[in-house]
Amino acid sequence: MATEVESWTSAPQTDGVFSLEKEQGADEGLYDDLNEAEANGNWTPQEKALHEARLKAKAKRRLRKSSSRDSTRDSLSEPLSGETGTDPHSPKGKTHSNDRKSRTGKGRGLPKKGGAGGKGVWGAAGMVYEMEEPDSKDPNYDESAQGDTIYATVVPELEEGELEKAVNPIVQEYFEHGDTREVEMLLKELNLGPRKYEFSSLALSLSLEGKASHRELTSRLLSDLIGKVLTESDMARAFHKTLQELPDLILDTPEAPQMLGQFIARAIADHALPMNFLNRYKGKVDCDHARAALDRASVLLSMKREMVRLDNVWGVGGGQRPVKHLIKEMNLLLKEYLVSGELSEAEHCLRDLEVPHFHHELVYEAIVMVLESNGETAIQMMVKLLQAFWKSGLITLDQMNRGFQRVYDELPEICLDVPLAHSIMEAFVDVCYQEAVITAQLRDACPSRSDIDSDLCQVGIPY
Repeated sequence: MATEVESWTSAPQTDGVFSLEKEQGADEGLYDDLNEAEANGNWTPQEKALHEARLKAKAKRRLRKSSSRDSTRDSLSEPLSGETGTDPHSPKGKTHSNDRKSRTGKGRGLPKKGGAGGKGVWGAAGMVYEMEEPDSKDPNYDESAQGDTIYATVVPELEEGELEKAVNPIVQEYFEHGDTREVEMLLKELNLGPRKYEFSSLALSLSLEGKASHRELTSRLLSDLIGKVLTESDMARAFHKTLQELPDLILDTPEAPQMLGQFIARAIADHALPMNFLNRYKGKVDCDHARAALDRASVLLSMKREMVRLDNVWGVGGGQRPVKHLIKEMNLLLKEYLVSGELSEAEHCLRDLEVPHFHHELVYEAIVMVLESNGETAIQMMVKLLQAFWKSGLITLDQMNRGFQRVYDELPEICLDVPLAHSIMEAFVDVCYQEAVITAQLRDACPSRSDIDSDLCQVGIPY
């Protein structure tokens, strides 16, 4: 061991460059000493193994040092050969650790990513950056510098069960006021989502159970909503759904197939449904009720000039009728009642006229008919009729008072044609008060005979 250490420490050293030949000669002398010691047999097996391991480690270190020295010798070869160059000990000749050129020996020696990579780098030369949207999560984000802030109200989409509860009151109120703009405004406030067509199908179902005026209002509503809230495809889906529900609708409305056919014809005439709507179902309908509805619509559309007349397919309802027509209908109603005596039929006919604001005309016509009849039977029947209408609420207190007051005002002129009109009027008023048809105040307002005589004398007519 001592001999080996002395051989290593006594090995010649240079300032920085070792000759490859000297190193190889030293290695050969070392191996000769090892072979000689091994030949003498002075080492134990353990010492011999340990010694070999140390020699291998030293040999590896020597190889690594020699390879690095070779690379240094190559880099300094130009100045050593006598050519002009930079001083290796100068700052310019040293290799900088922050140099961005690749030191792996691969590539063309250009900067990484063209000089655009690394921390704190703005990018390659000539690169143009686009305007970036400000990030609200940026610590330097200034909300006031972004302009006016707009807050929008988000309306959640109605679920299937909530849709009917929200739409049903809208349709019922529309049947009362008839303003399509209000319905349009209310629907825009709701988020119906992809189920907009269900509003139309629900309106159709409710109108089938209602009156003719309701069906007329529904046709107008569907026509006005097209292009604003609903589309033709939404309307087609609504009618398709109603056709499928006809077996259930006829349980409450036996005439539902014919009514739905009129709805379809009116919608096509109003351009709420596409013209080829009926052609889609030719030969594809299995339900008899749906086939009857489609046949009804086809007949109405195929009749000559029927496209123009479809505006009145539900008739002229309520206050849209002429006053003379309403008076004629009420006279006919009273005459039929005096003949048949059926209160329910008379009440049904009066409701179908749909003119609750004009019921005072019925009271007036009934009293005049009693004065012209000159019979006790007519008095009793008319009192019974007015009593039934009063109890059912069909004729209100105001309408009853207006009808009697009109007769009071025209009684002098009536007496010219019916001389006994005053006595008949007094008897009729007394019976009505006894049956609680009129109030005591209205009974006392009935003009006396002296009042009628004075009124006639003022116009120069003796009574």
